Amino acid sequence: MKKKERQKKIIDEVSINRKVSSSYLSKKLDVSEDTIRRDIKELDKQGLLTKVHGGAISTIQKLYHYNEDIIYYREEKIQIAKKAISFIKEGMVIIMSGGTTNLILAKLLPKNIKITVYTYSLPIAMQLTEHPLVETIFIGGRIHRNSMVTTGIDVVQFLSNITANLCFIGVSGFSLEQGITDEGYEVSLVKKAMINTAEHTIYMSTANKLNIRLNFEVCNLKDIDLAITNLEPTDPLLKPYVKAGVQFK
Repeated sequence: MKKKERQKKIIDEVSINRKVSSSYLSKKLDVSEDTIRRDIKELDKQGLLTKVHGGAISTIQKLYHYNEDIIYYREEKIQIAKKAISFIKEGMVIIMSGGTTNLILAKLLPKNIKITVYTYSLPIAMQLTEHPLVETIFIGGRIHRNSMVTTGIDVVQFLSNITANLCFIGVSGFSLEQGITDEGYEVSLVKKAMINTAEHTIYMSTANKLNIRLNFEVCNLKDIDLAITNLEPTDPLLKPYVKAGVQFK
């Protein structure tokens, strides 16, 4: 494995796990701990991670602590995020909703991609500070303490005045009857505003959100541009949605 590829894998491991040991990386990448220590030192100097005793941590931990020790369906969300990255191109303007799937997407973005990202999620905005070429614009408003996102008329008005190439929506409920739904009225309004301002919208949903109807509509099934799940597009669980016209990745 070449040095550049090895260092990229180190960055990915740190981004996903927040903290990794040199011994873990040594076994994972099949190189000596001395090699890993040299890589960590070099990446620390570049500001891509933070060197600590015995390993490395994500640079975001120096700036902000977000309780993500328990992310349900983490591996499934990593699968979704990796699929989503293939749609992101250099120079794009992107909007990201809140949620842990988008948080993982923000973590896994390539370090060398230059894009602009709007988000109303404080954890995602802080995560994006790890990416030196990403211009991050946090949309201010009233902060919900539990989800750490902003909502309200200020957020909706701000979104109405911008244009984006791509919007990534984290899905709370996905059903044949009502399409995409959310459990919160104010968040559903913000998501609608995001969809209206973007040229294309990608809906990201783990399989456990399928066939779930929540109280507040975000968009109809027929209005879905593209949905990404952790399943293969040919999975039987998706068949009724495909028949209804939804395109899956």
